[in-house]
Amino acid sequence: MEYRRLGKSGLKVSEIALGAWLTYGGSAGEETTRACVKTAVDHGINFIDLADVYAHGEAERIVGKVIKELGLRRQDLVLSSKVFFPMSDNVNDQGLSRKHIMESVENSLRRLGTDYLDIYFCHRYDLETPVEEVVRAMDDLVHQGKVLYWGTSVWSADQIEAAVSAAQMFNAYAPQVEQPRYNMLDRHIEPEIMPAATRHGMGLVVFSPLAQGLLTGKYNEGIPADSRAARSHWLDRDLTEENIAKARRLTELAQGLGLTTAQLALAWLLRRPELSAVITGASRAGHVEANVKASGARLSPDVQEQIAGILDNDPLAWSGQ
Repeated sequence: MEYRRLGKSGLKVSEIALGAWLTYGGSAGEETTRACVKTAVDHGINFIDLADVYAHGEAERIVGKVIKELGLRRQDLVLSSKVFFPMSDNVNDQGLSRKHIMESVENSLRRLGTDYLDIYFCHRYDLETPVEEVVRAMDDLVHQGKVLYWGTSVWSADQIEAAVSAAQMFNAYAPQVEQPRYNMLDRHIEPEIMPAATRHGMGLVVFSPLAQGLLTGKYNEGIPADSRAARSHWLDRDLTEENIAKARRLTELAQGLGLTTAQLALAWLLRRPELSAVITGASRAGHVEANVKASGARLSPDVQEQIAGILDNDPLAWSGQ
């Protein structure tokens, strides 16, 4: 496993991270969670990404329980969680108000069984709360030692700029990391969000690096009955004939390189020095073992050129930049 700094901070995270979205506490039970976490740690993953809203708190609770049962040292892990989405019908149990942030972090710490979070993300931008209020609340959490670094998730470049400006105004801790969706088929962060984060020394830890399975090749010949696409609408936007055709060509290229389609997709992302980590999901230990093999993989300029030809979706080229 290779490790990267979280932006310009001194914190180092495994470039392959383990994420709990749509799995632990939900579709994946405690036994599966234990196997995946153990396999991840055994293979050098130190970064586990969570959110309070994942399985409505169950992801945090189960991962926290598994960490304790496995006897893992807290200092060996980088744990993150998030705040924003409603956790009850209470009108104040949502958003990024100071009240919700302060109460939510306590709930996340209790469920995880820890005294602090390494990273705490604002899960979306809150149009109803002044960004100054958000920044000062996060700054207070850092001073209290409950959060070591804070970040944003799915924020626009302008929203990131506003947060950094507010932090400078109050001499407060600024966001250190942004967590956006980013993969071969969704490159929307490249024109504005990626440059803004990099300009302010923020790392990027990206989710959905495999387009929820589309970039594993599992849909190349149709939709398996037990797949996520068959059970939900998460892939409705991405599961197009054009994207499936691209996935098939990427699979052929990967096989020629001795890689899986997923490993090729992860290595393609990690070629970007702006990224600190890619957050991968896993519903069984074998997925973790396969994903970690992308760490340290290098794609030659020729291979990158072939991938560019297959994707044909460079947002900078299309915008004329």
